[in-house]
Parts: sequence; C-alpha cells; structure tokens
Amino acid sequence: MLDAHGIAAIRLSIELSILATLILLVAGTPVAWWIARGRSRWRVPVRALVALPLVLPPSVLGFYLLVAMGPNGPLGVITQAMGWGLLSFTFWGLLIGSIIYSLPFVVQPLINAFESIGQRPLEAAATLRAHPLDAFWHVALPLARPGYLTGAVMGFAHTLGEFGVVLMIGGNIPGRTQTISVQIYDHVEALEYAQAYWLAGGMLVFSFAVLLALSVLQGRRVTR
Repeated sequence: MLDAHGIAAIRLSIELSILATLILLVAGTPVAWWIARGRSRWRVPVRALVALPLVLPPSVLGFYLLVAMGPNGPLGVITQAMGWGLLSFTFWGLLIGSIIYSLPFVVQPLINAFESIGQRPLEAAATLRAHPLDAFWHVALPLARPGYLTGAVMGFAHTLGEFGVVLMIGGNIPGRTQTISVQIYDHVEALEYAQAYWLAGGMLVFSFAVLLALSVLQGRRVTR
C-alpha cells in the first residue's frame, strides 16, 4: 500500500502537472498562433527551439536550468535581487523546469490545430467585418479545440511522468520536490519493491488511459 510519502508525491505531481499545463495552454497560444500563421523568417528557428526538449536529454536540460537558477546564474541573480531567494530545490523551480520540458507537448498540437484551420474561415469572418481579435476568439479558437484537448492531455501526462529534469532541479525532498517518478526511483534504491509496484502500476494504468483517450478523440475527429 502507499505510505504518507507516496501520497504526498502523488498530490505534488498532480498539482505541478495541472499548473504547468494551464500556464502552457495560456502562454503557448500566442506562440503557436504566431508560428502557424505568421510570416516572419524567425518562425522556423523558433519552431525548432520550441521542439528542442523533444530531443534534448532531460539531464542536459536540467543541468542548464540548475545553473541558471543558481546563485551566479541569470535567473538566480534576478530572484535573489527580488528577495525571492533561489528557485532550485523548490516547487517553483520544478514548475519552471516542467513548463520548459513539456513545452513542445502542448504547443505543437496547438500549432497543428491552427495550421489545419486554413485561411477560408478567417477570410469569411473578415468579409463580415469581424475584427481580427474577434475572428480569433470566435472562429479560430473553437476550430482549434481538438488541438487544445490533445495539448492539455499530453502536457499533463508528460509533466506527471517526468524524471530527469525534476531530479536535477528539485532533488529528492519528501513533501516539497519529491514527485511520483522520483519516489519510484527512491523505493527501488531502497529495495522497497511493494511500494514501487503500486506507484509504477498506477503510472502504467494512467499512461494507457491517456493513449486510449487520445485515440478516441482522434477517432471522433476523423469521423466528423
């Protein structure tokens, strides 16, 4: 059965995943729109930068974030000047790392959704004298809803299961920075396989449910 540390790790992981996903959906919308609909020559390198966490080893990303949050790092200097202290080994440091690491899993579905809209719906809105902002809210966003559902599910699931980045940034502090994946690793190191089975089995069921939900959503979209 799960102990107090396991329950705390589940609660912290869920809170982290929800908050990171919400921030990515809000902040990722203008980025995805600009990449999908903009005409700047910087779209290609920015799109590659957004997708970088897909191929970058988590330990490498976690290392650079840990340095940036350190006392001599650019982010650490700013947070110390603001009186916030250092973000490394804190929940907020984990949140920043999770946002960066899960960025492509949320933004890429949004980019695909905005690209699939095409130009005709927006042109039709323009002929009806709709302001570009009104066309975005009332035409583009409703049509991009499948992308938002996919991005939300993928972002939440990816953040919930991440290991390397959170271990580098947050360490293994029970109740503060110990997530589910780190807790499983901790149980295996201590040869506590019964607790590891419970957590790993829960993650296995959850991962399958995520893939099943995405398949159902995509099947309904194709049918429509």
